[in-house]
Amino acid sequence: MRVEPLVPDSAATVPAGAPSGGFGALLDAAGAALGAADAAEAAFVAHRGGMQEMVVERARADIALQIAASGAQRVTQGLQTLLGMQI
Repeated sequence: MRVEPLVPDSAATVPAGAPSGGFGALLDAAGAALGAADAAEAAFVAHRGGMQEMVVERARADIALQIAASGAQRVTQGLQTLLGMQI
């Protein structure tokens, strides 16, 4: 009897600096919006920014996050539909 170790598949690596497309770009934009909102809140706390800028940046970040979550939900539904098909 011969026993060979199982080698798991690995995901394809993306080279550094390569543009991300589609859903990755959406997540990057949401992350950038959250970072801008955090910076606006920190500026407000340090008395360097106004409350209006802080509220607007947080609203933008919330909207970007809702769009990313909606996109993820639609992708998941589509994948479930495909996996549920009988071939």
